[in-house]
Amino acid sequence: MNRRHLMLAAGLALAALTAPAFAQNAEKPKLTLGVGGKQLLYYLPLTVAEKKGYFKEQGLDVEINDFGGGAKSLQALVGGSVDVVTGAYEHTIRMQAKGQDIRAVIELGRFPAITIAVRKDLADKVKSAADFKGLKIGVTAPGSSTALTAQYAMVKAGLKATDAAIIGVGAGASAVAAIKQKQVDVISHLDPVTSKLEADGDIVSVIDTRTEAGTKALFGGSNPAAVLYLKNDFAEKNPVTTQKLVNALMKSLKWLETAKPEDVAALVPEEYLLGDRDLYMRAVKNSQEAYSRTGISTADGMKSMYDSLKLLDPELTNSTVDLSKTFIDGFAKKAASGS
Repeated sequence: MNRRHLMLAAGLALAALTAPAFAQNAEKPKLTLGVGGKQLLYYLPLTVAEKKGYFKEQGLDVEINDFGGGAKSLQALVGGSVDVVTGAYEHTIRMQAKGQDIRAVIELGRFPAITIAVRKDLADKVKSAADFKGLKIGVTAPGSSTALTAQYAMVKAGLKATDAAIIGVGAGASAVAAIKQKQVDVISHLDPVTSKLEADGDIVSVIDTRTEAGTKALFGGSNPAAVLYLKNDFAEKNPVTTQKLVNALMKSLKWLETAKPEDVAALVPEEYLLGDRDLYMRAVKNSQEAYSRTGISTADGMKSMYDSLKLLDPELTNSTVDLSKTFIDGFAKKAASGS
């Protein structure tokens, strides 16, 4: 072997050692992802990654299981029926407090994007969360972020978290029907459900965390929302696979920064539109501020979430959770840098 061949071989070896994750083979190229209410705009970055083929670009075959509510997808992760979950960041804190090492690896939403609204026929007497006592509150599923946000608003207003009935109404048309058929009095939900009910004149909003101002009004600061979370040992055993998942979702966030509402409406499945394309596009516009710009939750945001959980949940009031263990930021940083 001559000098030129030796240099070429050395260069190839070095390239193999320093190759970015997308050039390496995933340890687990076929995996299952759990989500609770995939059609909600809360999880739009996931649908973008799926429909635009970003997972496939990374060499991943991702089967998505929709459980209808975040608490159910968490149960699936703990039980081992899914490998990773797109769900609310708060679940990582709860599980860390229980001694289960579950961590987020990329932030998808920087604001909760949850709106709490009262049925219009009750708006004259239900003005704020302080008036929710004895009412029925519709949420995606009990234990999910929509339920916890409503309960937090009640506790902050001086009520108990148990002062209102929490009723699971699902994530799409069933949630709309729950208000229209007066099955619930209040709804704590997400777009496009919220925008549909607003446009139809069925609800009056009392709390809106789709914007930074609305989020600060309720929580006092930013509040991480949807993330991709997993068991820490999965990330340790499958670092390339984890990086590829994060790469795909980071690409979704970048696409959403410049995408027009009509681009989103053209991308998602027809059933996501709830029969009204124009309304869906308005919902997208209402929610665009809520998506993460960096993929990384801020320390202040994580503390804000932890403080709200301490106020809400007696089991967490005296807990001590190391928030640095709830989020592994290395994958998102690498994805953002393109390395």
